[in-house]
Amino acid sequence: MSNQSPFGTRGPVLFPVLPKGEIVASYETYGEAQQAVDRLAHADFPVTQVSIVGSDLKTVERVTGKLSYGRVALAGAASGAWLGIFLGLLMLIFLGGSVGFLLAAVLIGAGFGVLFGVVSYSINRRRKDFTSTMQVIASSYAVVVEPDLLHRARNTLAGAEEAEPVAVATTTPVTEPAPSPSPEDQEPTDPQRA
Repeated sequence: MSNQSPFGTRGPVLFPVLPKGEIVASYETYGEAQQAVDRLAHADFPVTQVSIVGSDLKTVERVTGKLSYGRVALAGAASGAWLGIFLGLLMLIFLGGSVGFLLAAVLIGAGFGVLFGVVSYSINRRRKDFTSTMQVIASSYAVVVEPDLLHRARNTLAGAEEAEPVAVATTTPVTEPAPSPSPEDQEPTDPQRA
């Protein structure tokens, strides 16, 4: 196995291994996990140390319709016509043909598409009589980061900004002396009570 770069040089062989680290959060869909990584990226988090790990993989095949000779012939004609357009345009550009040449390439491509579609359906008819799409999906997706970045990632996803520790000064409360009552507020003293 090799990793192909855009410039044609081969990179080192990388064997698939599970990423090491701590789980920041788990999500039910891949889209939710992707949004979490996007939030980390927007907060200038080092996303090169983030991975999305899908667990409990399942293969899901969704049936989209029933096959028949007519459907197979139509699908074959469409795919053959696209191939005919492509080859006809190449010939038109490089050999300088006419539009009739392009039309002939489309018709020939559609004819071969119908022929190959019907023949392959006839051979495989008893094995699969329906069309379907297949997906591999996971039951849950975990966002994993390096252990030293775990708290920063959780704070970022929780919406809390990273704050510098603030020194809290402890002071003793100052109590003011109670104001002495003014002479008007004082009760008149009765000399007979004393």
